[in-house]
Amino acid sequence: MASPEFRQSFDPSHGQIVDIAPGIQRITAPNQSAFTYKGTNTYILGGKEVAVIDPGPENKEHFELLLKSLKDRDLTHIIVTHTHADHSPLAKKLKEKTGAPIYAEGVHRAARDLHIGEHNPLDAAADRDFKPDHELGDGDVIEGKGWALETILTPGHTANHACFALKDADTVFSGDHVMAWATSIVAPPDGSMSDYMNSLEIMMERKETNYLPGHGGRVLRAPDFVRALRAHRKMRETAILSRIRAGDKTIPEIVGVIYRETDPRLHGAAALSVLAHIEDLVANGKVVSDKPAAINGQYSAS
Repeated sequence: MASPEFRQSFDPSHGQIVDIAPGIQRITAPNQSAFTYKGTNTYILGGKEVAVIDPGPENKEHFELLLKSLKDRDLTHIIVTHTHADHSPLAKKLKEKTGAPIYAEGVHRAARDLHIGEHNPLDAAADRDFKPDHELGDGDVIEGKGWALETILTPGHTANHACFALKDADTVFSGDHVMAWATSIVAPPDGSMSDYMNSLEIMMERKETNYLPGHGGRVLRAPDFVRALRAHRKMRETAILSRIRAGDKTIPEIVGVIYRETDPRLHGAAALSVLAHIEDLVANGKVVSDKPAAINGQYSAS
């Protein structure tokens, strides 16, 4: 199967409230970077009574525009896909301003216990202050006036990541799990590649064809895109295993070959992605490590 056709074309329309479908608006935060693309997408769902999905980062301009979008409307739900600092921090401020409750899978946490001497390289990107009023389980339905969202737990990018399917609308708010512009970062111990791959399989079985992601434009023909995304990850795993079998022993060596055409600013994230794949390969007995899999480990084929 071919790699997914990533689409780089996307107009964020910073500073504007964009109508993208009946009952759905988007505001894109001006926090563009190599990791957030052209900014974090915040979605407003509903008519007179609305939900906000992923309020976004601490940004005064974004918060003021979000409040403007809520003028003469009642905010009944604040919904968060995951707790990275570009998605969830404004949830608390929005709740203080409006009184609306917060819905999410749970608080931020690592996907696994840290090894001795290990630290979480994405700790600064985590919203440790986040606490939902309502913790969601897989299949839980959140209902508002004129809409209902089904919770789909999709750990991998983070341990607490969730997507939300808009019932009777062929639409999923996919957060950072599936995006049209690039693959999602999976960085241990914050995330888990085995969890991420399992979550892709969950999405492959769903029928919705239209995803609205946390960054960039919509994902079209979503089931096919997710299948291609999973195949892409499997090919990356095969490439990593081939480099180890060829004699590469460290993650920097592997990154230097496999990601030689990638923006150097992303090589740190690429190294963590390689580590995520190696953790899975070690767990499956295909790779041997000199210690628990770590960014500075030494690896060989089993």
